[in-house]
Amino acid sequence: MHSIVQRPRRLRATPAIRELVAESSLEPRHLIQPLFVKEGTSTPTPIPSMPGVFQHTVASMRSILDELVDAGVKSVMLFGVPSERDAVGSAACDPEGILNVAVSAARTHVGDSLVIIADLCLDEFTIDGHCGVVDGSGIVDNDATLDHYCAMAVALAKAGAHMVGTSGMMDGQVGAIRSALDEQGYTNVGILAYAAKYASAFYGPFRDAVESTLTGDRLAYQQDPRNRRESMREIALDCEQGADIVMVKPALSYLDVVREAADSTTIPIAAYVVSGEMTMVELAAAHGLIDRDRAIAEILHSVRRAGAHLVCTYWALEYSRSVTRKVQP
Repeated sequence: MHSIVQRPRRLRATPAIRELVAESSLEPRHLIQPLFVKEGTSTPTPIPSMPGVFQHTVASMRSILDELVDAGVKSVMLFGVPSERDAVGSAACDPEGILNVAVSAARTHVGDSLVIIADLCLDEFTIDGHCGVVDGSGIVDNDATLDHYCAMAVALAKAGAHMVGTSGMMDGQVGAIRSALDEQGYTNVGILAYAAKYASAFYGPFRDAVESTLTGDRLAYQQDPRNRRESMREIALDCEQGADIVMVKPALSYLDVVREAADSTTIPIAAYVVSGEMTMVELAAAHGLIDRDRAIAEILHSVRRAGAHLVCTYWALEYSRSVTRKVQP
């Protein structure tokens, strides 16, 4: 017998010991479920590039909300898919627009049982698919866009959103939206700020989900994937302007940013496992190349381990159901 004093394997010897000393945990309360609600559809529509994900009707959305509550998930992020678009994304501010209708229906249905986060961006609503108003030279006009964001924020607050998810990456968006909400008396409506949203190749399937009409790219306002310090600047600015939670998106290619964000601020950090990251796993699993359930658990735990308090993921309901089943007697 070798005289080995330090034997780390002792703490990996049995499932109970491994559970006892696990350094991070992942519970349903840590997860945010994204949902797409489409205008003018009568049945849920599968999204071919996102296996297991649907464009929902308002009625089918309500059913999913019930399932989320039963599974212990605490938050849902709603995206609207309108039937008509224009240059300034008018439907985003219309009380009868699909996102406002969905938010209102969700809040009426579940009350405060779920935190209802409404995506606040114009890309689903503009004819060119950009996150803001495009000027005559083809550039997104930052300050003109802020005016539309403020109107959209107030409309979503009136509809019943607990939080707005500011995902457009315009300069000053958090401060402008905070002021607009406060001026209208919505001081309790929170802001989940996409503070570090990168111009990523992993958004492709999402654009199918919202039927994006994007022309060109978003390199002039989303962040350069080569940069890290830039994210810390953006996060600090959003915190100064009143963000309640800051988001890093995507999650997996930017776990270093998640870690540094968690170390640099005292407000909660969220990270979004985006459509392309999800689809890679689904396609690999469909071809028998990986164990799907283990891969999902490993990915979601990696985001928590990196420092995220919250993980936005299309697997939120599925994962939470599995956890709920395990703890039942």
